[in-house]
Amino acid sequence: MFYLADGGIVEIIGRERERRILKDCEMSDRPEFVAVYGRRRVGKTFLITEHFNNRFAFSVTGISDGSKREQLGAFHRSLLKHYQGDTPMPNDWYEAFEFLQGFISQDPSLGKKVLFIDEMPWLDTHKSGFLSALEHFWNAFASRRADILLIVCGSATSWMIRNIINSYGGLSSRVTRKMVVEPFSLYECEAFYASRGVSFNRQQIAEAYMILGGIPW
Repeated sequence: MFYLADGGIVEIIGRERERRILKDCEMSDRPEFVAVYGRRRVGKTFLITEHFNNRFAFSVTGISDGSKREQLGAFHRSLLKHYQGDTPMPNDWYEAFEFLQGFISQDPSLGKKVLFIDEMPWLDTHKSGFLSALEHFWNAFASRRADILLIVCGSATSWMIRNIINSYGGLSSRVTRKMVVEPFSLYECEAFYASRGVSFNRQQIAEAYMILGGIPW
């Protein structure tokens, strides 16, 4: 499969299972809450952004070591990017998600509205109230709309499992799909090298795999 990106034509190598999951979520007749996790540089963000060709109803990326104010600022700038208007800077996460809910409610587009929150563990700063606001947004609004596809993504695997997938709070059993993005297999590495014009025989591919593992980056 090929997708048009800023750098031209790019190819998603492998990831057939993951692409099937995302496609099923696009086509489903119910709200979808997808949790995506895996080690850094394994290709989570690339997979999601290229699969949807960057066509999101809303997307935001957390800031590494950012303060609550900085994270809210990133969320606010993303709102202004996706929706025109003079929306004020939110004072807290409940207000931030209220703004998002209002924009989605007025969005006339048909089909699934894809919301992508990347590096979500970084948004959840100490005592910020981010998780409780997300819980309220999903339980009171998004889970009641069949046209919502919420994808949350993070490299902090333990945080994702503890707070989202195995949550005992307001998000308990709310995740409809979970996706672990694994490093490439040897087969996928071979296809990756070929797509980049690298002429390795299988012994060289195996040796490189033992040194570098299956991380595309």
